[in-house]
Amino acid sequence: MKRLFDLILSSVLLVVLIVPISIVVIVIKLSSRGPIIFWTDRVGANNAIFRMSKFRTMRLNTPQVATHLMKDPEIYLTPIGAFLRRYSIDEIPQLFNILRGEMSFVGPRPALFNQYDLIESRTKKNVHMFIPGVTGWAQINGRDNLSIPAKVAFDEYYLKNRSLLLDFKILLITVCKVIKKEGISH
Repeated sequence: MKRLFDLILSSVLLVVLIVPISIVVIVIKLSSRGPIIFWTDRVGANNAIFRMSKFRTMRLNTPQVATHLMKDPEIYLTPIGAFLRRYSIDEIPQLFNILRGEMSFVGPRPALFNQYDLIESRTKKNVHMFIPGVTGWAQINGRDNLSIPAKVAFDEYYLKNRSLLLDFKILLITVCKVIKKEGISH
């Protein structure tokens, strides 16, 4: 049922958002050098690496580390990067990852390939067995402000209590947080 929901919602959103997506593509191309889409190696189900897509918000040659670990991430932002991140518009290309079955709307947020401590902690709690999400229980409960043990505890809670009702609750809270720009620091 969850996979069917993901397929239907991602397909509908891609059709509904075609004009805004086209505008973002043009603005990214006109405002900075480099590709429109940024591909990043992420850890998916069963710790398999997959290529997650995002609209590019950072300049070329930005270090591939979690943004919250950078000393001054703002210096790497493209002219439109801060806006895209503030409203989570940079996440829209992940609809294609959902269509391909690499991601779901709700699940543990995929770790970067080099976040070894997070990957190890999730593996110990069997969180690694599930498809990662665009948003998740940990995302709405602190995002980057969470320690790794806290993030994994939220992920584990979600996996033990997951249901379509909980997914809808997480999606609704995510939309509210995006609208209020809550939890977005860069």
